[in-house]
Amino acid sequence: MSQLRASGTVRPIVRWSEPVLHTPARPVTDFGPDLQALLADMFATNTAAEGAGLAAAQVGVGLAVFVYDCTDENGKRRAGVICNPELELPQGDERRLVELTEGCLSYPGGYAPLARPSHATCRGRDHHGEPVTVTAAGILGRCLQHETDHINGMVFGDRLSARGRRQMRTLHEEAVSRYPDDWPVSPAAPRD
Repeated sequence: MSQLRASGTVRPIVRWSEPVLHTPARPVTDFGPDLQALLADMFATNTAAEGAGLAAAQVGVGLAVFVYDCTDENGKRRAGVICNPELELPQGDERRLVELTEGCLSYPGGYAPLARPSHATCRGRDHHGEPVTVTAAGILGRCLQHETDHINGMVFGDRLSARGRRQMRTLHEEAVSRYPDDWPVSPAAPRD
């Protein structure tokens, strides 16, 4: 994992208008060198963009894989890869929604409050194709849900009310001029 996190090249992040973000991703079936190179680039891109996680679709690749690098409910930094994710959310008495402000690297500057389940379990395969299960609350729990949405061709704006989408769009429009088309290859301009 440390090799993946240290060897990639930053790629441009695609924006919400791109079809790849609205199309369910293809399963990962080959865990060879091409996937390893993609994952290294995804980690580098996520780091450059100061993100919590990044799905392959966000760099224009329609594969069912995402990387994460953020803190869990205990403030512990966790990083990893989940290929072919399957999300399990609490049901019944265990289900508790938490509303937090959420954003997306593919819609820079746009944020809105969104209620999601307090924790999640995500099962899939790691970067070598071995089974992996990640359970978390906090930022990581939300990240697991957000990135799995990307794998399913959904952006978080699809989960917002009309009012929430308007609020997010206004913030995005105010900020988008700071983000070059190839961001984060080229850095964002500083805030005024």
